[in-house]
Amino acid sequence: MTFPDALQATAHAKINLFLHITGRRDDGYHLLDSLAVFAGAADRITLEGPADTMSLTIDGPFGQGLEADDQNLVLRAARALQTKAGTAFNGLTESFRLKLEKNLPVASGIGGGSADAAATLRLLAREWDADQAILFPIAEKLGADVPVCIAQRPARMQGIGEILAPAPVLPDAGLLLVNPGVGVSTPEVFRAFAAGGGITERPEAFLPTRWDSAEAMVADLNATTNDLQAPALSQCPVIGTVLASIASLPECLLARMSGSGATCFGIFPNPDSAKNAAQVLNEQSARLGWWTWAGGFHHTGSSI
Repeated sequence: MTFPDALQATAHAKINLFLHITGRRDDGYHLLDSLAVFAGAADRITLEGPADTMSLTIDGPFGQGLEADDQNLVLRAARALQTKAGTAFNGLTESFRLKLEKNLPVASGIGGGSADAAATLRLLAREWDADQAILFPIAEKLGADVPVCIAQRPARMQGIGEILAPAPVLPDAGLLLVNPGVGVSTPEVFRAFAAGGGITERPEAFLPTRWDSAEAMVADLNATTNDLQAPALSQCPVIGTVLASIASLPECLLARMSGSGATCFGIFPNPDSAKNAAQVLNEQSARLGWWTWAGGFHHTGSSI
């Protein structure tokens, strides 16, 4: 069944071009400094109803094994906003049957669950005519990546993910995503990070106001890193194979892991060169069961 666009929201993959761990709060949450961008690859949330109660069904290539229970971020986001908006609007909020089309790998470092939760918040806020300002306090409680996924615009993330600033204007670069089909536990990666020495002092990463080319962007990104890449490699060695495969592709300017893994990305001079590189990788990725996506950055953001 096809639903009107007003009843659907797209949850784009979030990519950390760099990720520095800068401290740790007394409550255990790590402080970070990261540049988040978005790719065209995306999950999709659909509303059906109204219904008697808020419910969730999951399908799509990566839907198998996901539980549509009370711990699912989509339902948690929907119910949290329903409570908040219901208070503001004297209880006049409807329940819906939510459907998640899961196209992004799970536990993969590209914010899939966070993007799904953010898309749910945006979509329900529109249906209930709720002020977008009430979304961010809810997003902060759901996870570090949820606030940046509300707008789906490139942003610098600091604090525990709740402090957002505009990113540099991005060039028309190419982006290749590769996931080896292995889920990585974020808590395990952070434990390995701590065991490996944990937080190190470094100057704040320099970001200009704009990059006019992929080459200029990579020149600045080369002065940064992903602090979780080495500990993730210790937990999931295939990440090293993925990074080496991406780095060997024609015109690849940078190969790095996103988030806590295991998805890795390559930056290329333009979207066509990224797509051409994906074709070169295609035989290997198909044989090994790797998920790949290639194209450009998702620039426009989303209010839906």
